[in-house]
Amino acid sequence: MKPRPAYRVFRVVALTVVVLTLIAPLIWMIAASFKTNVDIYDPGKALVFSPTLANYAKVLQQANYVEFILNSLWVAFAATVASLILGLPAAYSMSRFNMRKSALVVLMARVIPGVSLLVPWFYVFSNLKMVGGFGVLIISHMFVSLPLVVYIMMGYFDSLPAELEEAALVDGLTHIGAFRRITLPLSMPGIATAGILSFIFSWNNFMFALVLSDAGTKTLPVAIFDFVGYASIDWGGLMAATTVVTLPIMVIALFVQKYVVSGLTAGATKG
Repeated sequence: MKPRPAYRVFRVVALTVVVLTLIAPLIWMIAASFKTNVDIYDPGKALVFSPTLANYAKVLQQANYVEFILNSLWVAFAATVASLILGLPAAYSMSRFNMRKSALVVLMARVIPGVSLLVPWFYVFSNLKMVGGFGVLIISHMFVSLPLVVYIMMGYFDSLPAELEEAALVDGLTHIGAFRRITLPLSMPGIATAGILSFIFSWNNFMFALVLSDAGTKTLPVAIFDFVGYASIDWGGLMAATTVVTLPIMVIALFVQKYVVSGLTAGATKG
């Protein structure tokens, strides 16, 4: 049955209101990044103003944001790759050998607030002389990305028919060979989904980097606070820096959303 005209109108209006509510802060942020601080405080120039690129010049040249971008890329990439290397065999073992207690431990790691670990981590890593290095940032980001990879891939491996691997074992492959040559190629949509989400979570991570990084390993979310001072806030520079952090992930999410959705739904329907 086709929806009634009144319902269609209500649906369009409701969706429009929801979308505008969600994107209004983003639009304001991008617009403010092209304003001077004086224009940002002027309500009369909320929509009509003379745009300037001075804020972006300040971000990319004076504040060394290119270095912070490279730091964020390296930490997010390394944490994602390490999480996939460790998480894929772990998820496969938990799925195929019914290791539900281990899966419960992974779920608990996914649920535990990361802030509860910051103090003991800082104490341990400071004694190991690791605070301020990339290694401790990668390890801390893996606390978020590794359980995510295991959680996603367990469901995906559960959906794959075990008969394919059993046939490979009959043909002479070992469990590792069947995993490498049969299971992994069939799991590429799920692996892509887990990798993309892991990279996004690591890129946006602020809390661990704030406590465990230093001036040389600072990532973009932490570097944003350089524009917040004790006496004043450089709103133009802050909005430009926030835009630099946000837009790459938005572009990535826009282009890979169909792969993420297909990977998640495939894991729920295959088999």
